[in-house]
Amino acid sequence: MISEREVMEQGRIIAYCGKGIGKTSAALGTGIKAAGLGKQVYVVQFMKGQLSNDFLDKLEPEIKIFRFEQSVDSFNDMTEAERAEERKNYTNALNFAKKALTTGECDVLILDEILGVIEEKIAGENEVLDILKSKSMFTDVILTGINISKDIKEACDVVYSISREK
Repeated sequence: MISEREVMEQGRIIAYCGKGIGKTSAALGTGIKAAGLGKQVYVVQFMKGQLSNDFLDKLEPEIKIFRFEQSVDSFNDMTEAERAEERKNYTNALNFAKKALTTGECDVLILDEILGVIEEKIAGENEVLDILKSKSMFTDVILTGINISKDIKEACDVVYSISREK
């Protein structure tokens, strides 16, 4: 089994997916471990609404949280007109993620709920795969969401399936 330290040293694409609770927590835990090793961590959150992140703000400057959404509601609770507006914000978030990977601004990029962005057809699978291809060989990218497609799964080096057993 590959240790978390090995994963963080090799520049991997990691996915935390499944119907269980804890995908974001696992991704953030991996990010905190990386920050403890002196790595710069960016977290781009999708489909969560403007949640309060007072605690996460305390993790700066090692871990920076980015939210491009304007609505306080989650994407699934919005009207169709609100969703159309938020899609523009998600496009900005995707462009930011690609820029961060291309320029090497961070050592770890967590794309929280990016799999939901694909599932809701906010972004195409090929668009996300293109972003993943722009990473350097030393940058880790962590994806979260419920459902992972075959092509995204194949692009990953490590996939954790999180499910509830009881």
